[in-house]
Amino acid sequence: MPENQEPRIGVYVCHCGGNISGAVQCELIAKALKQLPNVTITRTDESLCSDAGQSMIEADIKELGVNRVVIGACAPMLHEQTFRGAVTRAGLNPYLYQHIGLREQDSWVHGHDKQAATDKALRLMSAGVAKARLLQPLEPIRLGAEKHALVIGGGVAGLRSALDIARQGLRVSLVERSPFLGGRMAQLESVFPTEEEARKLLHALIEKVAAHPDITIFTQAEVTGVAGYVGNFNVHVQQHTRGVTNENAEALMAACSQEVPDEFNYGLTQRKVIYKPYAGCYPSTPAVDWENYNGEPISLNGKQVVLKDEPKAFELNVGAVVVATGFDPYTPPQGEYGFGELPQVVTLPHLIRHLALTKNGQPLQWNGRAIRDVALIHCVGSRQVEGIHQPQADGQVNNYCSRVCCTATLHMTAELHKRYPQLNIFDLHQDIRTYGRGHEEYYRRTLEDGVRFLRYNGEELPKVSAAPKGDIHPVLVKVKDRLTYGEEIEIPVDLVVLAVGFMPRDIHGLEKMLKVSRGADRFLLEVHPKLRPVETAVNGIVLAGTAQGPMNIQESLSAASAAAAKVASLLGRGHVELPPFVASVDEHKCNGTGACVEVCLYEGAIALQTFEENGEQIKRAVITPANCVGCGACVSACPNQAIDVQGWTLAQYEAMVEAIGADMSALAEVAS
Repeated sequence: MPENQEPRIGVYVCHCGGNISGAVQCELIAKALKQLPNVTITRTDESLCSDAGQSMIEADIKELGVNRVVIGACAPMLHEQTFRGAVTRAGLNPYLYQHIGLREQDSWVHGHDKQAATDKALRLMSAGVAKARLLQPLEPIRLGAEKHALVIGGGVAGLRSALDIARQGLRVSLVERSPFLGGRMAQLESVFPTEEEARKLLHALIEKVAAHPDITIFTQAEVTGVAGYVGNFNVHVQQHTRGVTNENAEALMAACSQEVPDEFNYGLTQRKVIYKPYAGCYPSTPAVDWENYNGEPISLNGKQVVLKDEPKAFELNVGAVVVATGFDPYTPPQGEYGFGELPQVVTLPHLIRHLALTKNGQPLQWNGRAIRDVALIHCVGSRQVEGIHQPQADGQVNNYCSRVCCTATLHMTAELHKRYPQLNIFDLHQDIRTYGRGHEEYYRRTLEDGVRFLRYNGEELPKVSAAPKGDIHPVLVKVKDRLTYGEEIEIPVDLVVLAVGFMPRDIHGLEKMLKVSRGADRFLLEVHPKLRPVETAVNGIVLAGTAQGPMNIQESLSAASAAAAKVASLLGRGHVELPPFVASVDEHKCNGTGACVEVCLYEGAIALQTFEENGEQIKRAVITPANCVGCGACVSACPNQAIDVQGWTLAQYEAMVEAIGADMSALAEVAS
């Protein structure tokens, strides 16, 4: 193989459209590096990641016998896979390539001093060449993969992911914590911008999922443990019983007298502890709310029936996991805009359900009082400012935009005007962010309908207070309106509606089991928003929908399909390939001290095993590549230097350090 011969190194310096060449003298770098041992060719290019740039590298490998490649360009996280692909297409092992991040590490931080930037680039590229001389061909780690995926969450994103994965010929187990499928979408009446019935669309998706032969649905179930790695996760699940059967469910539900606030309607109504959230739900069999059932017997046909939960535990072996756990609407703390203190202050989800419970033709009322004037306040629980808003339990404020609230508020405004055209509506906002296709139409329509828009500053929030006794309106809203140059306006209203944002769901236990991370906004974090938008840092764990951040339904469906595509690409071949940059033990140097095991933070990555050699029992460290992340902690702990990380060996590091610290005057003189 050419890569096992004397190194013939090709060095390529990218101008990056001026991002690098604006600070680094790329031609001088190429000229200087040509003097280094084993360097066969040096080139520069305006854009190495382009098709033409990649073709140039491929041609040099094929025609000039280049068997090591060093590229100075933008960050490796952006184009490392691009150049590995080019090297592979030319017939070279993809790991005989070294990437130097000249843009982020040099030109962008030293643009004020071009000579210093060029000198630094010369040292960085020289280090890359030094490492390239010692590169060895590596092979990806290949693991068998269960052609079976787990989807956690039965909302619209989980349902979409499950269906798309199953359509690729993979088995799917869908685990939903509640007794019924549908999630938050089931609580909506219509969707924007199409105005279609939300539950009609949802049920069409549920029917397809329920009918697919490769999808198994577990409701009232929770993941209680996760072990293993991509391709082979062992998942423990506990599932509660529904407590009733198809034969006796309706009769028991009718006979049941214990009631609790109905969370489907956000506590606006009561429901029984044997319940169905709405007509037409799936599954159609009622279920027992075990958290609230008080254990008292129910009288049925002269008999006393005591409901019993008999949960069962089982295990699933899956190759990948989709986390589609959804979101929770923000709940304002006591007193925020009068919430919890003034009965006329409600949230947008409350109003959505209240309108759903109000039949067409009935007047709009709240607590028995007719509603004539309504104020809707945007950005409640979103875009919060430290020192002004009350922080969450973790001490942070929600400084992110929840994105969906503006259109959702305008959608509600249009619905209110349609059903109650005599209603006076006031919209209080920081700004309007109707970013989706067709969303801006709601803004134009509500303007034409006579909705009054007032714009407040995020650091000077509207104030909501009870009106003086005897006033014809129960609530007063004061706001400094930026549209009228800061004039303070007082609005008497009958109802204040808070357009609450999205909050990350509390799934701390699951998060810990899956070893996934949260971002600064506390939603689950992807590896890269553009390059790996649904993957987590844990191979085989992907995200779908609002578990990852605020999204509308269309975006949740798109993200869910992307998650499904990633799962299908991982498991479709029956095996997975992982990068080879994991620890490797030199058995001739290892004497089983166990120091490496003590410092390893990754379960099952390294262990001491006993071997028999020449009639003696000896211990050596053994790596499980699937669990190793190549962090190098074991390398630093080993007293015998018996461990290296493949692709980043101690010898390669030492060569790079020596190159960076070497006297560059001779090379610089050649380049000048």
